[in-house]
Amino acid sequence: MSEFDLVVIGGGSGGVRAARIAASHGARVALVEEYRLGGTCVIRGCVPKKLMVYASRFAQEFDEAAGYGWTLGERHFDWAALKTRRDAEVTRLEGIYRNNLLGSGVQIFAGRAQLQDRNTVVLTDGTQLRGSHILIATGATPTGAIGIKGHELSIDSNGFFELQALPKRVVVQGAGYIALELACVLQRLGASVHVVVRGDAILRGFDDGVRAHLAHELVESGLTFHFGRSIRAISQAGSSLQVALDNGGAITTDCVLRATGRKPNTQDLGLEALGITLDSHGAIPVDAFSQTSIPNIHAVGDVTNRVNLTPMAIREGHAFADTVFGGTPRSVDHRLVPTAVFTTPELGVVGLTEQAALQQYPRLDVYQSTFRPLKATLSGHTGKVLLKLLVDRDTDRVLGFHGVGPDTGEMAQLVGVALQLQATKSALDATLAVHPTAAEELVTMRKPTVQHAL
Repeated sequence: MSEFDLVVIGGGSGGVRAARIAASHGARVALVEEYRLGGTCVIRGCVPKKLMVYASRFAQEFDEAAGYGWTLGERHFDWAALKTRRDAEVTRLEGIYRNNLLGSGVQIFAGRAQLQDRNTVVLTDGTQLRGSHILIATGATPTGAIGIKGHELSIDSNGFFELQALPKRVVVQGAGYIALELACVLQRLGASVHVVVRGDAILRGFDDGVRAHLAHELVESGLTFHFGRSIRAISQAGSSLQVALDNGGAITTDCVLRATGRKPNTQDLGLEALGITLDSHGAIPVDAFSQTSIPNIHAVGDVTNRVNLTPMAIREGHAFADTVFGGTPRSVDHRLVPTAVFTTPELGVVGLTEQAALQQYPRLDVYQSTFRPLKATLSGHTGKVLLKLLVDRDTDRVLGFHGVGPDTGEMAQLVGVALQLQATKSALDATLAVHPTAAEELVTMRKPTVQHAL
């Protein structure tokens, strides 16, 4: 049996960061990964998805080029060529993760891990690792669809990255950010895409005004939505698939992509046998320092179902290592979270939604601007940008930013700095505009479009 100060289960972003930082503090560290290093984000999530998003946006660039005097020849998109280059980049990044771990002195073990007791981890090949501390960083996995007859004919978001060719017709089930991002990629690369949504709106949990604006833009771009509908069954119909909806309708398609959510990857880890009770979502409950009910066992990232974003997993992993091995107790603030949804157009947000802000700040001012970007004046593209700021009238403090349009993800990152510094609306007003840009609207909006509780 090998002895370590720390055994990390999971080689994704959070686990890798924790392992490296713990090793830099002098700990003897082992890391166990059953699939590939890098986790969902690097292997079949953020990075390869964003590469696909870039590829899909060229179609609109080609269309808009004509308005600027460009004459383009016949277009041809090669899915196989893109997949080859995308997969090569993923492999390159995985190699960097491995080299960084080994360079930090971390020992890497391949296989699925299970906790035998509070200090012992057993791998599928029988290898036993003993750690003074155990960190669980196994992430999340797509939810299944066992309630749908014929679900085995569909794929999930992992399966999307295994597609060998672009399907001509796709049905996407779901309205969260993964479903919408992949739907946009497929549609803009040339597929006909239908999106089946159980509720009456997209992106639950986001600002209502932003949800409505983005939904309108996605419909205008060519997506077909079926709101208030569920998939009852999927069946083979010759070389095609037949999707039966709960209202008796049917859609003939070539691919059904399920993206209805993700669940913490806690199955068969042996946690409950040790006395760690999972919550109703299957997540591992932890305190502010990522500690479970067993003091020497910690968990970070999506497996805890707190804020399921790669940068948060990295921050939690780093804070854990500093706390346990660096002598610097550090918790992570989960409140102010900049994020982006890489649909086309994309969505960038940070801070409170209008609905959440009103619950805490009833005297709320809403500043909103909707406009055609300058580029569209010659290209003829009809899409509109939405930028929205929420301000507490009593303190003048900016509480939230929401944007739909090109580069709003980049805007959210920088506005996040301002919100972290508790910027006021008057501070934005005093900032000189960069002209001509879309972001200048954030420092030139003078009058509220809505004033709550006057």
